Amino acid sequence: MEAQEVKSVIKSLDKAQDTKTIVELLEVLKKEVVATEKFLRETKVGVAVNKLRTHADVEVSSLVKKIIKQWKEQVSKEKKSSKAPPKESSPESPAAATSTSPPVENRESKTFVTSKPRNPANDGVNINIHENSTRNGSISGLYTALAMTSDKLPSEIVLIAQEIEAEAFKLTDSKVSDQYRNKMRSLIMNLRNKNNPELRARLLSREIKSSKFVTMTNQELAPEALKKELADLHQKNLFDAQGAVQKRAITDRFVCGKCNKREVSYYQMQTRSADEPLTTFCTCESCGNRWKFS
Repeated sequence: MEAQEVKSVIKSLDKAQDTKTIVELLEVLKKEVVATEKFLRETKVGVAVNKLRTHADVEVSSLVKKIIKQWKEQVSKEKKSSKAPPKESSPESPAAATSTSPPVENRESKTFVTSKPRNPANDGVNINIHENSTRNGSISGLYTALAMTSDKLPSEIVLIAQEIEAEAFKLTDSKVSDQYRNKMRSLIMNLRNKNNPELRARLLSREIKSSKFVTMTNQELAPEALKKELADLHQKNLFDAQGAVQKRAITDRFVCGKCNKREVSYYQMQTRSADEPLTTFCTCESCGNRWKFS
């Protein structure tokens, strides 16, 4: 996580009032920040988080203690590593070649190969496009999120990151306001979701245009597995809610696909436009199996 991104999260943390938001922001810092002495001094993230050590909510105070402990261990590991004598290796050795080899663009297959975590600094990408540091930090955050599991060329990814940021900036009245920051934070967090590779892939393939992406709802941004789960839940709720108020008739005209019995209750309702046929909701009175058809 870049310093500018961390500073943005700290600002949100200072303004956050409800426990849920505070916990979400702390979880982001816990997962994304790799602490070094230099990074902690530059961002002052340790000071910001430590203020919440005595928070009234036990979940918050407990999480803060875990984060501080984790960062102390990371800084301690960094110090030990810097004191250790360097390992000797010949210039011809594979180890030496691996440690010094830069990222490589495979121009024939249009892929990018690197052993380092992908971000603008490691990929050699300049994100200082605007005079405003917040906008540049947003491009950096978008680039890192888009590139995290991709082998796309940096030039392709940074172009998409710039387009998304520009569309979000336009959508929020072309101002670096709280609305802009919240919008960028939401987009980046959705892209960084490890369970949502489809979203990143669809943006990188330009199946989703940047102008569409910045206006998508939380439901549209959700991972495919979650969308299916929500759709199944919606159907179940529709059965339960409507079945309780609709008058149901029992017939032997329908056969249950589960137990093959003909004792089936059903009701009909209009679930689509008026010129569409009624939807029939069926329930097997023997085994409880449910289905519908139009």
